[in-house]
Amino acid sequence: MKTKYFDLIDQTYEFPQEEFSLNSNNELEFHGVDLMELVKEYGAPLKFTYLPKISENIQRAQGWFKNAIQEHSYPASYNYCYCTKSSHFKHVLKEAVKNGIHIETSSAFDINIVQNLLKEKLIDRDTFIISNGFKRDQYVQNIASLINGGHEKCIPIIDNYEELNLLQESINEDFNIGIRIASEEEPKFEFYTSRLGIGYKNIVPFYKAQIADNPQVKLKMLHFFINTGIRDTAYYWNELMKCLKVYIALKKVCPSLDSLNIGGGFPIKNSLVFDYDYQYMVSEIVLQIKNACEEAEVDPPNLFTEFGSFTVGESGGAIYEILYQKQQNDREKWNMINSSFITTLPDTWAISKRFIMLAINRWKDEYERVLLGGLTCDSDDYYNSEQHMNAIYLPKYRKEKPLYIGFFNTGAYQETIGGYGGLQHCLIPQPKHLLIDRDADGNITTRIFRPQQTSDQFMQLLGYQ
Repeated sequence: MKTKYFDLIDQTYEFPQEEFSLNSNNELEFHGVDLMELVKEYGAPLKFTYLPKISENIQRAQGWFKNAIQEHSYPASYNYCYCTKSSHFKHVLKEAVKNGIHIETSSAFDINIVQNLLKEKLIDRDTFIISNGFKRDQYVQNIASLINGGHEKCIPIIDNYEELNLLQESINEDFNIGIRIASEEEPKFEFYTSRLGIGYKNIVPFYKAQIADNPQVKLKMLHFFINTGIRDTAYYWNELMKCLKVYIALKKVCPSLDSLNIGGGFPIKNSLVFDYDYQYMVSEIVLQIKNACEEAEVDPPNLFTEFGSFTVGESGGAIYEILYQKQQNDREKWNMINSSFITTLPDTWAISKRFIMLAINRWKDEYERVLLGGLTCDSDDYYNSEQHMNAIYLPKYRKEKPLYIGFFNTGAYQETIGGYGGLQHCLIPQPKHLLIDRDADGNITTRIFRPQQTSDQFMQLLGYQ
């Protein structure tokens, strides 16, 4: 009878997979990184970023668009942008910009990051800076500083009718802009239209009234964003077609318009049965844009994408130790981790997001059905991998045999949403954060980015010191 944890995984999923395998000790490896060796050296809880995965995903997407452009003889260019809001860390940006990408910003302090990258010559004035989001004084001033300093490829995306005047008051030179479409949200949303951008029907009138005869401003980009991301659904294709109608109508009265930003990211792997045909989606998007433009007899646009989670999400992971098991009734066993889900993986609590979860060790032990609980005194501090199952499976708890578990593809948003380095719920400290890389010979290297938070740091934040 197959009762081992390995048997459960092997008969439920295709295993091993590209990023997951077992070593000779039947312990989990992630992209060839021995995770138990990390635990032995650095302890747990532990967060890590596997930097090579960032470049790998960027290059994969660049390859898909290159293939599609060649396949359909698409006559314009493609530009990959990284959304800094997904993860602002320098090690992430430094790895990403190695690949000749561009940057999308969302708030004032993002521009300070851009200035730092320029100062260190990690990017240059050929790097597009697509400045999105609702803009107020500091953001406007920072954008203006960048453009006044000679960065002509900084393109502020107009989000509302007032922003153009605010920008013109602060920018001394002629400058380029984009306009964001306020897309209609999927029917299941509690609101009908995105709060960001300008409505479909109002864009051409806005251009004619405020931009067409404005000598300081040139419209270069139409920005289209779908909150649910790029997916093969009737909703996505319908919204893309509506966007293309706006682009075509705008292009016919605005010769300077030459770029379309198809914002909304690719999905990332959140299960061992994840299946998504990226190349098909890219090829179909490129073909639909080309066909619509040719039919309308307008030049197809240069294409921009803004991939945040896709860029950095699959590089991240977290490792916890099971501290104790609580038998709460005849059928509920709670495995308590030595950290908190609310503070370290806030999306599991806020939006019931799933991440890949696997045992790190003891794969040849028998498994049991459990629930996972965090250390805070909050009833919502738990994780369940299948909402309809209310339980997950792990090797049986043995007090004398420590069990470690890993959550994977957690690299996007969790630190910024969780308030990295600040106060945490119930004062549960942020774990140690490790950076994993490979040298020129392919050997794995590790270094500590931040140690675990200390009580002194909390006391300072709280005003006790």
